[in-house]
Amino acid sequence: MSNSPNTALLSLPPLRPSPSKQNSFTRSSQTTATRRGRSSSIVSVQEVPETYDDQLDQGALTNVNADWVNYKGAWLIHVVLIGLGIILLETIPGITQDLAWTIANLGYLFVSYIIFHYVTGVPFDMTNNSGVYDNLTLWEQIDSGAQYTPAKKWLTTLPIVLFLVSTHYTRYDSHPALFTLNLCALLFVGLAPKLPAFHRLRIKFFDAGDIGPTPDPSAPPTPKDEQHLR
Repeated sequence: MSNSPNTALLSLPPLRPSPSKQNSFTRSSQTTATRRGRSSSIVSVQEVPETYDDQLDQGALTNVNADWVNYKGAWLIHVVLIGLGIILLETIPGITQDLAWTIANLGYLFVSYIIFHYVTGVPFDMTNNSGVYDNLTLWEQIDSGAQYTPAKKWLTTLPIVLFLVSTHYTRYDSHPALFTLNLCALLFVGLAPKLPAFHRLRIKFFDAGDIGPTPDPSAPPTPKDEQHLR
């Protein structure tokens, strides 16, 4: 008795791709996996770790990079520099009192941000820190990272007082844009980086991070991919 057509189809061996096409697909998969990676994030927050050995080294070594904020005259020098800056700005022709106080306020905020919150490490003492301060800002090095110390209270209060004094000597009611600019700079540049919530945190934009290859290709290779592989 002859087999039916359905029985003949079931008895056929399964189809397998030819070795050339299979090897081509494998090579293309490896190339695509190497070429494609994970997209970077727009904003990422990273915390600077602290080990027990770092704490021991910080307690045993003298950090001359941060101890100067507690010296005599270190607090007064801020007021002197701000006063000299305002006097110098007001002597420039065309600079009004409103603009002079705005430039002095913004200048102090941005310069202090760079010094205390942007630059990391110990730039002037490279041999006596064992690298324990390389990833820390000056603000994080002051008083061994302790919060609400007298020096940090002074450095936090001074920008607020400068802003309030500038509102007294300028006519911000007739220049609301200058008032908004100074207020935003005070909040986001002068005060926010000093908060304990941001201690040892780094906010980075468009950080690619650890980009790894895609494990599997999303589609079989195209004729153009096979042509490049050849």
